[in-house]
Amino acid sequence: MIAIVDYGMGNLHSVSKAIERLGAEAFVTADEREILSASGAILPGVGAFGDAMAELTASRLDEVVRRYAASGKPLLGICLGMQLLFAESEEHGAHAGLGLLPGKVIRFEGSYKVPHMGWNKLNFLQPSPLTAGVEEGHVYFVHSYHALPEQPSDLLAVTDYYQPVTAIVGRDNVYGMQFHPEKSGAVGLQLLGNFVRMCGQ
Repeated sequence: MIAIVDYGMGNLHSVSKAIERLGAEAFVTADEREILSASGAILPGVGAFGDAMAELTASRLDEVVRRYAASGKPLLGICLGMQLLFAESEEHGAHAGLGLLPGKVIRFEGSYKVPHMGWNKLNFLQPSPLTAGVEEGHVYFVHSYHALPEQPSDLLAVTDYYQPVTAIVGRDNVYGMQFHPEKSGAVGLQLLGNFVRMCGQ
């Protein structure tokens, strides 16, 4: 059973439906015991980094997610949820993140269009169970800020948007996707399918 962490900011039900289409069981929950007992957990997210951390902290789900990560079971952050895995963000001021991955989240700077919105091709940098057997296809992005991992080994895939942009990260059992796999067609479902298998589903 895969827990989708409900802290009030995320595409909860679209992620849940995508997991169910893969033949796995998923449930949306804010309950500490349900999350910690799950075989896998997904932290979705849409909106601003500071608001999301405030919601997680107010509900004490920040500590629940940290405890879940420490358990060694697979954890996946999606879109803003991926950014929350990092130590800090500069979105609308300085905000501390969950600190599960070293690095920071910064705004796109340049004369190009922001937010980065649309389909972009993945470029895998190193092998991972999350990307095994998946083609370097196009996936769907919507974001104005992007993550800069401190450790190159945490960077599993990038895309190109006037510069290399972090697309997939991973360290031990903690993973993140900047794009929306649930909206990314066959490639997105393959990636989610790999995560489901990592959860033993």
